[in-house]
Amino acid sequence: MILVTGATGNVGSEVWRMLGPARARRAMRDPQSAETDARLDFQDAGTFAAALRGIERVFLVRPPAISDVRRTLVPFVDAARAAGVRHVVFLSLAGAERNPVVPHRAVEDHLRRGGPPWTLLRAGFFMQNLSTTHRHEIRDHDEIRVPAGGGRTSFVDARDLAAAAVRVLTQPGHERRAYTLTGPQALTYGEVAAILSEVLGRRVRYAPPGLIRFVRQKLREGHPMDYVLVLAAIYTTARLGLAGRVEPGLATLLGRPPTSFRAFAEDHRGVWMR
Repeated sequence: MILVTGATGNVGSEVWRMLGPARARRAMRDPQSAETDARLDFQDAGTFAAALRGIERVFLVRPPAISDVRRTLVPFVDAARAAGVRHVVFLSLAGAERNPVVPHRAVEDHLRRGGPPWTLLRAGFFMQNLSTTHRHEIRDHDEIRVPAGGGRTSFVDARDLAAAAVRVLTQPGHERRAYTLTGPQALTYGEVAAILSEVLGRRVRYAPPGLIRFVRQKLREGHPMDYVLVLAAIYTTARLGLAGRVEPGLATLLGRPPTSFRAFAEDHRGVWMR
């Protein structure tokens, strides 16, 4: 049995869909079904033991709202080890091994030091962020507003990440390995806007705000400071040219080329239509 955390998010929901209730249990703060879900709140260690009971493998995702992983995800890893979990697959961040600031790094380090056997999936920036987080600014204002400058980003489709995670969770030979998973090309946000313009049949502009303005805007929208600071760090990485590396790991795991941004945009065209 596999415990899928982040089961309502971009990647976790796809992992759950691909595995199904015969092989997996969803970890949720508010379970919807006693038969398929386990109650898990990373901020309440009292939920860990019951959620992990009978679990052999865990797909571990850091919730975007959690930045203090040393008080949340790290104790959960310890609980997984104590419960006899045989394999933890952690959805990390591309470049986390070189960036001690991002919270993913602390989880990686703890797994390496003494967690259960692990696999690290270091993912590039999700294409789905443009169809979820940035959906309204694209749909309603024909703009992408992120402080990424002219830096390139190796966007990756969350559906591809989920397929890779399922393979790693269900096939042997991936323990104690780290994979950097990116899409097939690195694009600037200006190039992303151009592709969206062609797919949607109207002009979409890339309108990068300054970093301070971006932070203030996200705070006004009601996002917590920790979450906004993680976003700022990610976009700063892109602006500095550190997010554009394209790696072959995803194609190797999938046995096919990763999804291109144009194919993703065509698949999701409807979410940006007015």
